[in-house]
Amino acid sequence: MSNSSEIPEVMDIRKAAQYLGVSRETLYKYLNEERIPAFKLGNRWKLKKTVLDRWMERESTRREGSREERRLETPK
Repeated sequence: MSNSSEIPEVMDIRKAAQYLGVSRETLYKYLNEERIPAFKLGNRWKLKKTVLDRWMERESTRREGSREERRLETPK
């Protein structure tokens, strides 16, 4: 998806996997492990772009923080 205006606010598995750059199988795995925020509408998973964006920001900040901590703990 090239233009952010083309990305719908509520995505199905196919569109969300494409947006996140992962396979549908990986996304299903994350959903089953409750690692990613989503909800079911009937029997279909739905993911909100704004929620995913916030989740990605938190995850990247959390991971960057732990990487920095490891770097600081490593003796020079």
